[in-house]
Amino acid sequence: MGDTSEPPLIALRGITKTYGSGPAAFQALRGVDLDVHAGEFIAIMGPSGCGKSTVMNLIGCLDMPTSGSYHYQGVPVHKLTRDQRALLRRHHLGFVFQGFHLLARTSAQENVELPLLYRGLGRKARHAGARQALAQVGLTGWEHHTPAELSGGQQQRVAIARAIVSHPRLLLADEPTGNLDSTRSHEIMDLLADFQREHRITVLMVTHEPEMAAYAGRVVHFKDGLVERDERQQPVTRAVRGEVPA
Repeated sequence: MGDTSEPPLIALRGITKTYGSGPAAFQALRGVDLDVHAGEFIAIMGPSGCGKSTVMNLIGCLDMPTSGSYHYQGVPVHKLTRDQRALLRRHHLGFVFQGFHLLARTSAQENVELPLLYRGLGRKARHAGARQALAQVGLTGWEHHTPAELSGGQQQRVAIARAIVSHPRLLLADEPTGNLDSTRSHEIMDLLADFQREHRITVLMVTHEPEMAAYAGRVVHFKDGLVERDERQQPVTRAVRGEVPA
């Protein structure tokens, strides 16, 4: 769990987001206040259309709020230029999506190398970083396989390796187990929880599955574009499920 005695890693104040204008306007967020501290694992839940994916996109600098303020480590993100937000994404954030978003004709290693390529790292450093990240997610020996040669769980492991290869402070996971069966889902959640505990990566995850949200130390419930409830809980672990850590 994060240290709440320190200033928050992320501070949202009065965040609104409106799509469209006039009679067709839709207000996805209606004044969200939210603090996220370094090292927390937070699950964001709520019904479809409640604003949970919208707030994730804003935190991930994939979109901008209509009004309100967003501070990341004290930096006013809502005032940054497009290029400055891109730099923040590149150097501080990692993303894991439900649909994996892997390049189909590219090997696992090459997929994982992409964030390092964008950072301008040389070939040798990219290869070493990708191999290490794939080893961390249990895919040593699968470096040269394409997504078509991998199971769904293995593809999501590649996606997680790609998200962590640049050592982000914040990992944003949008329905990371949505395309996986129950066994693979628990494997992926164990991985995310391990990274959060062992490397103090802050994890912010959107999910509609209470079983997956149980891995988080805090659950934030959204409803109608607002935070409805913000609850702390004891996160589930392999031990609680009766499993021996790998």
